[in-house]
Amino acid sequence: MSRDVAIPRRAASVLPVEAVRSSVTRIAWLEETTVGHLPREQWATGDYVVAEVALEAGRPADIETATGRMADVIAGDVIVGALGVRSATLEAVGDWRATGDDLRLDALTRAGVIGRATSVTPFSRAHVVPLRYRGHVLVDGAKACMHDFVLPVAPRPLTAPVVLVIGTSMSAGKTTTVITIIRRLRRMGLTVAGSKVTGVARYREILGMADAGAGPVADFVDAGLPSTICPPAEYRVALDHLLSRLAEGEPDVVVVECGSSPLEPYNVDLAVEVLRPHVRCTVLCASDPYAVLGVAEAFDATPDLIAGRATSTTAGIELVERLSGGVRGLDLLGADAHAALDALLVDRLGLVRR
Repeated sequence: MSRDVAIPRRAASVLPVEAVRSSVTRIAWLEETTVGHLPREQWATGDYVVAEVALEAGRPADIETATGRMADVIAGDVIVGALGVRSATLEAVGDWRATGDDLRLDALTRAGVIGRATSVTPFSRAHVVPLRYRGHVLVDGAKACMHDFVLPVAPRPLTAPVVLVIGTSMSAGKTTTVITIIRRLRRMGLTVAGSKVTGVARYREILGMADAGAGPVADFVDAGLPSTICPPAEYRVALDHLLSRLAEGEPDVVVVECGSSPLEPYNVDLAVEVLRPHVRCTVLCASDPYAVLGVAEAFDATPDLIAGRATSTTAGIELVERLSGGVRGLDLLGADAHAALDALLVDRLGLVRR
């Protein structure tokens, strides 16, 4: 635990048994814990905190729990989450460091990343849940932080080829694309590991990879981060941990999703740089045909395939192929695209069809 910060036991209260434990707590053992106020100068990214839902009466919201299920919360309910930072172009921006003397907070994501919202689109206001700080989670009188619960793993080099899925923005179709690719590789008889290595916490994404047949699966929460907005040196340690966990399973192929885009502050550029020697196939998911050029330029690489929302119609496919100089576009939601996807994967990964 974080032994540098502790408060007297008499100042602590018991963690309510009915508290909703959000999915950022899934790596933690928080059974014999208490709750205590800590001054703002002792807060840090990844700290587990307890907060009371401050919604208007009659207005419900939902929180993703440590099991991956969704739980309804209303005014007065208590949740456990982790202090973090979010910078989403299409939804919300917030940071725990923006918290004022009133100790008002917000659940910046359904997964329980908690901070103070500083900018929210009108379309996402219902997803940002107002909260009141009740205290930090304490174990033996010391504050509990996500990095305290990271499982040790022996450093291990990644030798399996990587299929890298990147995007022009959030909500570009990356997770759906990852799941489709995993299913196609599994149909070929391959063992597949899956990971989301950048972005902001959401458990359902790697659960979807597991449901598609991938194993092991892991994301940056498993490495102790609520989001990958952090100093590059800190992120590199987390990424090395993740890659060692994936390599431990000795998969035939690793499918990696990078959340957000390389121009956002989630360390996507660093992840791509580290993964580049292992990448055999790159899929770019575009939210808009015109965004393809910008991201391809930012990565200084031409993708092998363009998918996602921009390829949802034949008009979109024609436009992305023209703008990208002839890179193939596929609507992976259509079964008629699977044969072309399979052929691409076999070619890029050097596979022999079984």
